[in-house]
Amino acid sequence: MHTAYLSTFWACLISLLQCGLLAHALLDPNDFLALQSVRKSLNDLPGSNYFTSWDFTADPCGFSGVFCDGDRVIALNLGDPRAGSPGLSGRIDPAIGKLSALAELTIVPGRVVGSLPRTLSQLKSLRFLAISRNFISGDIPAGLGQLRRLQTLDLSFNQLTGAIPRPVGALPALANVVLCNNHLTGSIPPFVSQELARLDLKHNNLAGSISSLGFPPSLQYISLSSNRLSGSLDRVFSGLNKLSYLDLSMNQLTGSIPVELFSFPISNLQLQRNQLFGAVEPADQVTIATVDLSYNRLSGQISPMFSTVQNLYMNNNRFTGRVPSSIVDRLLAASIQVLYLQHNFLSGIEINPTVEIPLSSSLCLQYNCMVLPVDTPCPLKAGPDKSRPTSQCIEWKGRKTLGVVRRRSLSYLWQW
Repeated sequence: MHTAYLSTFWACLISLLQCGLLAHALLDPNDFLALQSVRKSLNDLPGSNYFTSWDFTADPCGFSGVFCDGDRVIALNLGDPRAGSPGLSGRIDPAIGKLSALAELTIVPGRVVGSLPRTLSQLKSLRFLAISRNFISGDIPAGLGQLRRLQTLDLSFNQLTGAIPRPVGALPALANVVLCNNHLTGSIPPFVSQELARLDLKHNNLAGSISSLGFPPSLQYISLSSNRLSGSLDRVFSGLNKLSYLDLSMNQLTGSIPVELFSFPISNLQLQRNQLFGAVEPADQVTIATVDLSYNRLSGQISPMFSTVQNLYMNNNRFTGRVPSSIVDRLLAASIQVLYLQHNFLSGIEINPTVEIPLSSSLCLQYNCMVLPVDTPCPLKAGPDKSRPTSQCIEWKGRKTLGVVRRRSLSYLWQW
């Protein structure tokens, strides 16, 4: 009788397991314990109810942000992903490294503190790691270089310090590296992945010569602004034919601007606030929507090849000569939305002083070697002075006439 009862019991139990009615009991024990440790180390910030569903008497695969394949956790999205969610607080428990089948790990913006667990290097199946906009400190573990399947690494907007480990740069499958807005130092390691499309390292303290970097031809987006990079741009970006965005602003770059940069199929070129010098002479019409070359030491005349740019910032340089008529025509046709030429040594512009600048366009000519033919609003940083002192306009020194402007049959002469 007793034997028959036990046989019936086990038959029923097996049937229940096969039907999945006890699925929560099948979760890998290591994964179950790891999730418990993760829960103990993190909490909802006021206004967040993310952990409400984390009741360990139920199936953990039904928890918010937990996704399973069979008895293993394969994705863990910690925090309410909806925009404006308060996020989480606490620390990342090292037990997270026990989720050995994990392919995706994210933590929404919040107030998670502490360092990245070294145990992350145990997640050999990890393809997506995004822990941004928290207060993570310490260095980037070199052990992340063991995650050979990793495709996206986003640790942006934290308080990370130290260098970017060279093993991270050597990961073969990386497609997106976003480490911006931290306190990283040292040089940029070589990134070897031929799948790398996005490299965002802006707003750090990275140093070294940019000419020593090697970029894979797969790159489409590069932002290295607000660092301490130096050196020349010559031949640095050769072969990057897929590039659509380049921001190298606010560094210490020197030398001239390579002509080929203007022929890339990019929508945005940001080179402002460096120490670039020399003439700027694109070989063909520039089709880049936004070009910012401001706050450098560029000289020579402004090329008419820039007339096809929608937003052109060439202020605070050493440009001389007259503004090309083709640029003026495009401005008056509202094809150019921003034309900032203030704080140069320009001597003339062909424009009728009675003409109205389109409301959709912004023109600033302050502090050049000419009397302004039109009065247009300029940024506050342009200062109150309308023209340069005569003593600074070397080309025109000793002459009263600083600008001769002609448009169609009209001729206008401005004098001091």
